[in-house]
Amino acid sequence: MTVFGFHASHEQIHPSKLLESVIHAERAGFGAAMSSDHFSPWSARQGQSAFAWSWLGAALQATTLPFGVVNAPGQRYHPAIIAQAIGTLGAMYPGRFWAALGSGEASNEHITGDAWPRKDVRNARLRECVDVIRALLAGEEVSHDGLVRVDRAKLWTRPEQPPALIGAAVSVRTARWCAEWADGLITVNAPTEHLRQMIDAYRDAGGRGPLHLQVHVSWAPEQAEAEAIAYDQWRSNVFAPPVCWDLDTAEHFDVVSEQVPMEKVTEVVNVSADPARHVGWLAEYVELGFDQIALHHVGQEQRAFIDTFGAEVLPKLRAAG
Repeated sequence: MTVFGFHASHEQIHPSKLLESVIHAERAGFGAAMSSDHFSPWSARQGQSAFAWSWLGAALQATTLPFGVVNAPGQRYHPAIIAQAIGTLGAMYPGRFWAALGSGEASNEHITGDAWPRKDVRNARLRECVDVIRALLAGEEVSHDGLVRVDRAKLWTRPEQPPALIGAAVSVRTARWCAEWADGLITVNAPTEHLRQMIDAYRDAGGRGPLHLQVHVSWAPEQAEAEAIAYDQWRSNVFAPPVCWDLDTAEHFDVVSEQVPMEKVTEVVNVSADPARHVGWLAEYVELGFDQIALHHVGQEQRAFIDTFGAEVLPKLRAAG
């Protein structure tokens, strides 16, 4: 049966409020959680961007939920440091933590002052990072000279079972490539035919493990309010690659999104005041075979969304499953 989780959006919500929200989500019936990992928000209107790895320790301690995080090793993060972070959380909370690895966005990575590489170079760098992280989690001493460099690194604290390393993808091509190295696949909501093609590409290429989906939703008691929330908070997030990969500041995203029509927002966010409409959308994702679906309400206030979905959406999906 599909597990429905709560997505913790650090770029929108203060970490203290976000911790309260994930505790509340568990009590309301959400069965898992996942976390973003940004240095910068997508818009000045979002206004936050706390350090995910500090928060994850608190969230894992405060709940019994399994947690994942989406991370981009290779520029802002050295892969040995990410291996240490994954290993520590895996050792402290066995069986409850996974990490999704992707090639990143300039808005987070430009802070190092290094050049932002082409996508093919970023993918090659990610592949090296995956190998480094796996070797360190397996207890090996690692030295590596390539797009990333490692000198005699060894993890002294490791979990008995290494956490899963999930491949993050938004295209069919990347989903197929993730099958080479990933323990599962994660993507974001898109038209069902595109999602089906991604899943087929991953599985046909030999990809194993769970399928994760992050779903952006906007709910409020009134339709106009649900639309206003989505437009205010998420219109900077409507741009397809390579634009979303290559813009490097929140100010840039705000400028290019000034004239975005509402129709573009509803292409990437499921917007409705009707819980039954959300049940229908989510049921379609369940039918595609996703093992875990993380719900991201794009508003900054989470409690009413958590209560409504916990009472009116998740029970109907579980009953149908």
